[in-house]
Amino acid sequence: MDEYASANARTVVLVEGDSDRAALEALAQRRDRDLSAEGVSILPIGGATNITHFLDVFGPQGLDVELAGLCDAAEQGDFQRGLERAGVGSNLSREDMETLGFFVCVLDLEDELIRSLGASAVEQVVEAQGELGSFRILQMQPAQRERTVEAQLRRFMGTRSGRKINYARLLVEALDLTQVPRPLDGVLAYV
Repeated sequence: MDEYASANARTVVLVEGDSDRAALEALAQRRDRDLSAEGVSILPIGGATNITHFLDVFGPQGLDVELAGLCDAAEQGDFQRGLERAGVGSNLSREDMETLGFFVCVLDLEDELIRSLGASAVEQVVEAQGELGSFRILQMQPAQRERTVEAQLRRFMGTRSGRKINYARLLVEALDLTQVPRPLDGVLAYV
């Protein structure tokens, strides 16, 4: 979805990338929500450093639509600074950001989903995709041997183009809806 399509929404959810959008769309679908019909657009911004541009377009000095967002912990500072520059707040804590509809994943989206599902359930999803053999090869690499299975799974999802997007949707589809990661749950509850 491009900026123009998002400009026609009443609410724009700014996310770092396509995997975040895929996860939120899959969760909305599982909860029988039609975000488009509700006037909600999920817009990948191509990385957290682009937040200021998108807040300029959609924030109080731009189209002034309702905003929400999702970012990784490492990019929380970019989102905080962007919100502050856009005039949305100052000295924003994580709790302040959540009040504004912006939620932070503990590490990243993949970490949130892996912790919510558990490593063995994630491995079952990987196996169902015919990629368990590839994952086992990654686990044998010297740099991966001492890492936890959860860390190995996170690394595996980032090793091939499109894999994060694919697994974001698949892992959300495998979730018990009572175990949804807090940041994903928070964004959808906000919009």
